[in-house]
Amino acid sequence: MSQVSKILKRDKKLFFDDLDCEFSNSIASSDINLVADFTEYNPLHNGHFHCMKTAKHMFPDSLFVAIVPGLFERSGRGIPYILPREIRAEIAISVGVDIVVEGPPMGIMGSGQYSLCLCKMFKALNTSYIPRGYKPVEGFDEILKRINMGHHIAPKPYKIVDKTTNEIILKDKLEEDNYVITSFSNSLSKIGFDYTNKFIFVERIEGVSGTLIRESILNDNFDGVLDMMPSETIEVLKREIKNDSIIYGIRDVESILDTANNYDFEQLSTLNLFNDKLAKNIIDNGPYNDLEQLEKSILYGFSSHFRQRVLSILENPIPKKIISDYIDKYPSNIRILGYKNKESLEKFIKKVNNENISLFNGLK
Repeated sequence: MSQVSKILKRDKKLFFDDLDCEFSNSIASSDINLVADFTEYNPLHNGHFHCMKTAKHMFPDSLFVAIVPGLFERSGRGIPYILPREIRAEIAISVGVDIVVEGPPMGIMGSGQYSLCLCKMFKALNTSYIPRGYKPVEGFDEILKRINMGHHIAPKPYKIVDKTTNEIILKDKLEEDNYVITSFSNSLSKIGFDYTNKFIFVERIEGVSGTLIRESILNDNFDGVLDMMPSETIEVLKREIKNDSIIYGIRDVESILDTANNYDFEQLSTLNLFNDKLAKNIIDNGPYNDLEQLEKSILYGFSSHFRQRVLSILENPIPKKIISDYIDKYPSNIRILGYKNKESLEKFIKKVNNENISLFNGLK
């Protein structure tokens, strides 16, 4: 069994264990500020590091918690991560994060679904502040101002709406980082979390290219990106390349083809993100011998990454009803991927509004 197959098998069990677990509230007994950042750290680069340092400088006595997406190791674009989450957590701890917790299974969810899960995690952590990087564009300052006023800002097709005042405040489509901010505002409002003055907006730095970083990893040559990442990230990447632990772009092809070839129309149509048209198209064009053939049968969706998302669903075929139940209970269990020291762990446990806190994979 390949490394990726083992990860997916392990994570499917964790997913259903969490589904069977009941959220258990606890009474927070700590006044410490908890700064919670959501980021994939794929891998951790100077943009992430800059955002972290800015927030830690503003609140030096706070507990800095990174929410790193976990189960099934697929990004919001449906693409396999560069490194397993426990190693991404290791890098985060090495550059100053106090606690790393596992975020939702992004790769098998729609963007609205994982945004809602993340916001429920912010609430469960009793989050004091949320740092977010953004790209300055015309009109976006007004959006940031209104979000920190606590207004319910919601992204709509080619416009941004202030639902508190019923105004259209921007007629345009936002880039990914900026869109995430408005999506968080929308989801936090839906769950009744007061985020007035909780966001720390940090302007993105220049000179970091995710594309070049990923190419350097695949080529095992970091000469052109040494100034884009902390030295700790590069050291771990070199180590994991030697350990053959890079999982970027690697899929469980056998499982994907098995689902595509053997699920009937009804089974496919009930999967998350699927509809009848997509299910019928996969059935009509099968059977499949390879992923390239299968990808051609996947209709284009609402985003350029839709095909990759569908592959991740076929890789982990979980019905949309079960995903919905999982979201309703999220986070039933807060899984810690890494922590700086026992003092940080104790502070975290006192702060968090959930009695179900566990350590990942035998972490001591």
